[in-house]
Amino acid sequence: MTATTTPPTTTPVVSTDSTPALGGGSRYPTARLTLGQMRRSTGRLAAAGIAILISTAFVTVTLLVGNIVTSTTYDQVSARYADADLVVSHSSWELTPEDAEAAGAVDGVAAVQAQQTYFTELSRGGKVVYQSIAAHPADERLSPLRLAEGDWPQGQTDIALPTDVAERLGLGVGDTVNANRWIVDPEPEVQEDGSTWYDNQEVTEKLTVTGLVEDPYQAYALTGGMAVVSAATLDQWVADDSGPDSSPTYDALLVALDDPAALEEARQALAEAVPSATDVLTTQEYAEQVVAEMSGGQNIVFLVFVLAFAGVALVVAGLVIANTFQVLVAQRSRMLALLRCIGADTGQLYRSVLLEAAILGLIASVAGVVLGALLVQAGLLVAPSFDLGVPLPGTISLNAAVVLVPLAVGVLVTLVAAVTPARAASRVAPLAALRPSDAPTLRGAGKVRAVLATLLTVGGVALLVGGMAMGRTGQADLGILAAVLGGSVSLVGVIVGAVFWLPRVAGAFGRLVGTSGPAARLAAANTQRNPRRTAATATALLIGVTLVSMMTTGAASARVTLDQELDAQYPVDLQVGTTSSDDEGNPSAMPGDVTDAVRGVGDLRAVAEVTTYVAETTDEEVVPVVAATPEALTSVLNTPEGAEGFGPGTLLVPAGVAKNYGLEGRDTITLSGPAGEVTLDVVPSDLRTHDAFLTPLDLAAITPAVAPNALWAGVADGADVAATVAALQDAVSATEEAVEISGAVVEREAYQQVIDVILGIVVGLLAVAVVIALIGVANTLSLSVIERTRENAMLRAIGLTTGQLRGTLAVEGMLIAGVGAVLGIVLGLVYGWAGATAALGNVGTVPFVVPWAEVGVMLAVALVAGLVASVVPARAAVRTRPVAALAAE
Repeated sequence: MTATTTPPTTTPVVSTDSTPALGGGSRYPTARLTLGQMRRSTGRLAAAGIAILISTAFVTVTLLVGNIVTSTTYDQVSARYADADLVVSHSSWELTPEDAEAAGAVDGVAAVQAQQTYFTELSRGGKVVYQSIAAHPADERLSPLRLAEGDWPQGQTDIALPTDVAERLGLGVGDTVNANRWIVDPEPEVQEDGSTWYDNQEVTEKLTVTGLVEDPYQAYALTGGMAVVSAATLDQWVADDSGPDSSPTYDALLVALDDPAALEEARQALAEAVPSATDVLTTQEYAEQVVAEMSGGQNIVFLVFVLAFAGVALVVAGLVIANTFQVLVAQRSRMLALLRCIGADTGQLYRSVLLEAAILGLIASVAGVVLGALLVQAGLLVAPSFDLGVPLPGTISLNAAVVLVPLAVGVLVTLVAAVTPARAASRVAPLAALRPSDAPTLRGAGKVRAVLATLLTVGGVALLVGGMAMGRTGQADLGILAAVLGGSVSLVGVIVGAVFWLPRVAGAFGRLVGTSGPAARLAAANTQRNPRRTAATATALLIGVTLVSMMTTGAASARVTLDQELDAQYPVDLQVGTTSSDDEGNPSAMPGDVTDAVRGVGDLRAVAEVTTYVAETTDEEVVPVVAATPEALTSVLNTPEGAEGFGPGTLLVPAGVAKNYGLEGRDTITLSGPAGEVTLDVVPSDLRTHDAFLTPLDLAAITPAVAPNALWAGVADGADVAATVAALQDAVSATEEAVEISGAVVEREAYQQVIDVILGIVVGLLAVAVVIALIGVANTLSLSVIERTRENAMLRAIGLTTGQLRGTLAVEGMLIAGVGAVLGIVLGLVYGWAGATAALGNVGTVPFVVPWAEVGVMLAVALVAGLVASVVPARAAVRTRPVAALAAE
C-alpha cells in the first residue's frame, strides 16, 4: 500500500510587508516566529506547562513547609523561653540575683526574668496536688503561659492555676486553696559537737485563685503544668525555704528589649555585664543548639526538611520538566524543518526554541509559585481543625528564596531541556528532516551514552554509600549532602542508561502478558521496536514513583528510628515519688493508698514499685541506685532490652552512670551500708538513666530498712497520653498524700507530635509528587500515541479492529507504566533508606522498612495512570479513518 501526501496549499508564515517573514530584514523575526509557534501549539505546550507548574509548585511547597517545620520545632523546643529577645544562660546553674540585677541595668533592656521554679503542696476538699510554681514576669513576652480566665496574681496571697489543676481540685476564679510549704528558722541550732544546722517548720497558707492559665506550647508539660504567683511572693517563698545562709541560683535569665532591632548591641552589653554567663543567645539560637544536641550535634530538622527534601525535589522536578519538554520539542522537528525550507536559518530556529522555552518556563513557574503558596496557606487554614497538638502559624512567610528558587529552577531547567532538541532540529538538513524517520538505533552515540550512564550510576552509588558512612560517624551535614548528590547523580545515570535496559525489562514483562491474545503480543512487541520511545515514556513515571517511594520509605525508616531514640531518651513514661525524707535523709516510703490509686488507673500497661537509694562503695565513692525486680523493671521500661543480664547478684550499670561514677571497665563492685556489704557483678547497659539497678534482695543486704519509695509506670500503646496523665493526677490527688509526678511521657509525646506533624506534611508533599508522576506519564504516553498516528492507521488498514487497537494501546501503556513503577519503587526503597541513614545514622540504627501498603498503592496508581494516559488518546486514534490518518502529517 502506498500513501500519498498532498502538499500544503497555504504557507505557514505570512508576512504583511515586503520583507520576508523569516529573512534578515525583520527586526524581531525570532520573537515573531516564537510567538506564532506558541499560538499554533497551545495544546502541546499546555502539557509541558502543567508539568513545569506542578514541579515549581512542589518546590515552593517544599521550601515553605520546610520553614514551617523548622520554626514549629524550634518553637516547641524553646517554648519555656516564650518571646524573650535574648537568653543569658549558664550550663551549671550559677547565675545569681546580682547577675539578674546587672542584666536589668543594661541600656535597652526592658525587663529581666530569672528562670526559677518552686514546688508546693496545694490541697482542697481532700484532694492534694504537688504543684510547680513560677513568678509572673514584669513583661508578658517573658512567659509562655496565657491567661484563660481572670487576672494575673498581684498580692502576696494570690495565685493563678493551670486550668486542669483547677478542675482537678474543683476550683474556680475567686476560690481559695491551701498551700503547704516549709519555712527555715531564722536562727541556727548549735549541736553538742559545735556544728550548727537550721530546723524548719511546715506552714499552711490560704491563697486566692485570681486566674486560670493555659500552656499552649506545652512548655511545662514535664512538670504537670505551672501555677503562677507574683514575683515578690516567689522570692519570699524561695528565701523562706532556702534559709539565711543560701542564695538562689538560676540556669537562665530571660531578657526583653526596648528595641529588638538593637539586639546585637544588647547581646554584647549583656555579655560584659554578666561575665559568668555561658551563652547569650536568641531563643532561635537556643532552639537550634538544643535540637543539635539531641541529634548528636547536627541540626536534623534543617538538614532533612529544608536541605535534603528541597534538594531532591529540585532534582526530580527538573528531570520531569526535562523529559516532558524534550519529547514535546522532538515532536515538532518536521515543522522546524519546514521552516528551514522557507528561509529560516539555524540560528533563528535555535533561538526560537530557547525563547519559547524561556517564555513557557517563566509563565508556568510564576503560576507554580502562586499555586504552591496558596496550597500551603490553605493547609495552614485547615490545620487547626485537625487538633495537631502543635501550634502552627496562621499565615505563610515569603522570602526571596521561596520565590526566586522555584522561578530559577523552572526557567533554567526548561531552557536546559530545550538546548539539545533545539540543536538537533537546527542542524538537520531540511529535506532529510522532511523524510519519514526510522526508529533510532543504539549504535554510535549509544556507546558514549552507555559509558556515561555507567560512570554516573557507579559514581553516584559510591557517593551515596559514602554519605551513609558519614552519617553513621556523626558527620550528618556532609553525609546528607553526599547522599543527596550521590542519589541524584546515580538516578541521572539510571535514566541516561534506561534506553539500554528498560526496554529489555519491559520485554520480559511483555512475554508474561503476551499469552493473553494478539493485542497483548502486539503491545509487547511495540515496546521493543523503539527503545528510546519506550525508555522516555517509562522514565517519566519512574522518576515520580522513585520520589514517592523514596520519601515514603525514608519517612517510615525515620519514624522507627526516632521512636527508638525517644524510647531511649525517656526509658520510663511516668514516675511518682514522695516529697519528704526520713531521719536518715532517704526518701520516705510510698504510702500504700497512693500505690493502690496508681495501679487503679486505666491505660497503664504496668506499674513497678522501686526503691531509690544512694549507695556507698568500699572505695568511699557513692553510686545512685534503684532497686527493682527484673520482671517489674522490664515491664515498665520502654527499652527492656537494655536490662538484659540483670538479676540477683548483679549491678546493671548504664554507660552514663559508669562514666560519671568511675565504674568503667569494672567487672565487680562492692557496696556497703548500715547492714553490711554485698559484692555484685557489673553488667553494662545502654539504658540512658542516671541510676544503676540492683534487686531488692541485694539492696536489703546493705540497708534493709529502706522500703519502696517511688512508682514507675508505663503508658499502654495507643492510649491518650494527656488523658492518662490527667487520670493519674486525679487518682493521686484524691489520696490526700503529697507526691511528685514526673511525666516524661508528656515531653516524649510532645516530640512525638512534632514527628507526626512532620510525617503528615511529608504525606501531603507525596500527594503533590503523585500529581507530578501522573502529569509526566500522561504527557509522554499521550505524545507517544500521537506520534504513532500513521502507524496505528496502518494497523487499522490491514484489519486490526478498534477494540484490538484500544486493547493494544491500553496494554502497552500499562506495561510501560508498570515497569517504570516497579523499577521506581525499587530505587525509591534504596534511596529512602540511604537518605534516612545519612541523616539519622548518628541518632540510632536506621532499619530498612518497606511500607507495603504504600508500595501497593503506588503500583496501582501507576497502572491506572498508564491505562488512562493510553486509552484517552486511543479514542482519537480509533475515531480517525485509516485513509485520513495515513494522509496526516
